[in-house]
Amino acid sequence: MIEETAEVPTLRWSGDASLSEELRAVLTGPGAPFERRVEPVLGAPAEVFVQRAPHVPGLLRKAARDMPDAPYLVFAGDPAETLTFAGTLRRVAACAEVLGERYGVGKGDRVAVAAPNGVDYVLTFWATLALGAVMVGLNGWWAPAELEYGIALTEPRVVFGAGRPLERLRETSATVTDFGDLSAAAARTSPAELPDVAIDEDDPAAIMFTSGTTGRPKGATLTHRNFVHFGLFGGLGGAAVTLTGGPDRRQAPPGVQRATMCANPLFHVSGACVVLANGPTYGLKIVFPPAGRWDEERALRLTDEHRLTQWSGVPAHFWRMLAHPRFTSYATEQVTTIGSGGATFAPELLRLIEEKMPGTQVTNGYGATETTGTGTFLNGVHADVHPASVGAAAPTVQVQVRDADGRPLPEDEVGEIHISGAGVFRGYWRDPEATARVLTGDRWYRTGDYGRIVDGVLYLESRMRDLIIRGGENVYPIEIEYRLVEHPDIADACVIGVPHTVLGQEVKAVVVPRDGARPSEEDVRAWVAAALAAFKVPAYVEFRSSLPYNETGKVIKRLLEDGGS
Repeated sequence: MIEETAEVPTLRWSGDASLSEELRAVLTGPGAPFERRVEPVLGAPAEVFVQRAPHVPGLLRKAARDMPDAPYLVFAGDPAETLTFAGTLRRVAACAEVLGERYGVGKGDRVAVAAPNGVDYVLTFWATLALGAVMVGLNGWWAPAELEYGIALTEPRVVFGAGRPLERLRETSATVTDFGDLSAAAARTSPAELPDVAIDEDDPAAIMFTSGTTGRPKGATLTHRNFVHFGLFGGLGGAAVTLTGGPDRRQAPPGVQRATMCANPLFHVSGACVVLANGPTYGLKIVFPPAGRWDEERALRLTDEHRLTQWSGVPAHFWRMLAHPRFTSYATEQVTTIGSGGATFAPELLRLIEEKMPGTQVTNGYGATETTGTGTFLNGVHADVHPASVGAAAPTVQVQVRDADGRPLPEDEVGEIHISGAGVFRGYWRDPEATARVLTGDRWYRTGDYGRIVDGVLYLESRMRDLIIRGGENVYPIEIEYRLVEHPDIADACVIGVPHTVLGQEVKAVVVPRDGARPSEEDVRAWVAAALAAFKVPAYVEFRSSLPYNETGKVIKRLLEDGGS
């Protein structure tokens, strides 16, 4: 809702307003699962949940105690493997013992991983946090130079790798350990409990890289509080929508365990939060597809085989699954929710979901790695009335739109989106200047994204002005532009996003060759591919004699996007 006492709108959650007093008390009253109060968080007041775990390992301990035999992690590769909550705790305890004794990992140390999703990655993630150490999620698609940078910044005690990322790690100067060595050692130990380590909820838990306008990835430092809070704020929002849903809302069959597929990599906040927070908090079964390129029929087959009740991913995933010629061959009637974040659902996609999966709740939202994914939610009535928006404020979150001087703006005026709450990160690892640029003194996060508030919901106007979202991956043009102008035959370059039916956007480079030079499209792509990840390589290359600049010396990207000069 909009705070009526202010001259300018501040979005706050009001999802329980339509509940009866009795239901509200059961959900959020004293002693209830989602009871809230305001407490200081890193020196600033924030709304927090009273009934919360003290840290991330506490979530796993409680799940292993309360539902020991419930399936938690399902790895659908070859060989397939399923771990219960109790079984996961035992494996994590063994892994933590090896990390501590063999590799010398202790509280505050960093453990870096570049690998596909898999059982070793998940267990190492949990074991690292159980020791009070910090997981460094290196992007598995990074080129060796990018991996080198991430390792140098975070100085991990040990670097683990697997698959193709391991091959790229071996091209760096780091000493790298294959996951197989850790697994073999952990298999020979059998501690019954997680290590006893004093962990404060505001201690660092993970460093997740997020690119920015400077062109260098920055290590967003997320805390134990951030992850614990993620599970609770999402649960409250979902519970309120469920309780106010109509009779046509699709329900999972009785006795079916809540289950989802983790299609997002663990070095993304979305993947890590599902595994660390949602799984143990709600007894969620998480199915990991085999390593490799995402495949829509395999996703449908896993939905059928494991009775998935939730789909999460990017709109491109859902397009492909719904349009697959064998869609009706697989059971999807138990899927109650389809969720995404950041990229809006095209009207055609929404119509297709309603046609093929009537009654399924579609949720979207807006957030950032720096806010542990918290920001706004689009579901329930807002999804019907404001489908082009990214929704209202999520529980415990405050959202404002401000001008260049940091002053909140009135309704329907475009400005920079600011987010406040317990999900806001600690800061950028070893980069106080970058941290100061995005965190205000009272810990409002300046997103760098632009939007406007209308009727209690947020509309995005641009993502970092020129951010490209390609199949769920954030691509920051400046990083590619820096690489392009290092080419001996390129005098100037600009990178923009162009629409793509399935991926949402593709990368396009507009290049000005040096006098007398004639680089080819293949030359340009190969040059970028030699230093950057494959998803950053331009799909399209256009050659021009010059780029359009304004009077302040900035490229007018709008003209390039419109096809002008």
